[in-house]
Amino acid sequence: MKLVGSLTSPFVRKVRIVLAEKHINYTFIEDSPWLEETAVPTYNPLGKVPVLLLEDNTTLFDSRVIVEYLEMRSPIAPLIPEDKKQRIAVKRLEALADGVADAAATIFIEKKLRPLEQQSFQWIERQFKKIDLGCLALASELEKDHQWFNQNTYGLADIAIGATLGYLDLRFPERNWKILHPNLAQFMERLSQKASFKDTCPPLI
Repeated sequence: MKLVGSLTSPFVRKVRIVLAEKHINYTFIEDSPWLEETAVPTYNPLGKVPVLLLEDNTTLFDSRVIVEYLEMRSPIAPLIPEDKKQRIAVKRLEALADGVADAAATIFIEKKLRPLEQQSFQWIERQFKKIDLGCLALASELEKDHQWFNQNTYGLADIAIGATLGYLDLRFPERNWKILHPNLAQFMERLSQKASFKDTCPPLI
């Protein structure tokens, strides 16, 4: 099994953490769709990471599909509840976290790849609003005195949210989400102690 992705992508990090929690061996192929010599489109026609390459040469893409597959593949350390109602609750939180991460990633790409005079201030602010409202929603979802998001049980929701908040720290350290939402800051402090999060901490590039 091989995983194609960038070390800084929050979606790739989410998958790497799930792989670590489930003790699944894999080979990591570092690649970014934004590199001129990228091979990502040969794995995923949409040109996005992560991509999981299976032993039979099947390719899986979109982090949400990949983590579903990994949950199905390995019974070790279950991260998604079997109960249908709770499963939807977890996937809802994952979707919210992914939405915040997507807004952050698109802002970074806009600022990095597009000349300043061509950047849309209104569009960038629209994405920042998604981030701010998304963080507010996530903070409201973490119940008082709970360490983890869904029924106070560590799982996929926490991994997805942690990967997203870590990406905000990487790309926009000036944003004050930790001050605005101290419960999320405390949540991230707990996550940062886990080996799977330590080992996947993105480089400062």
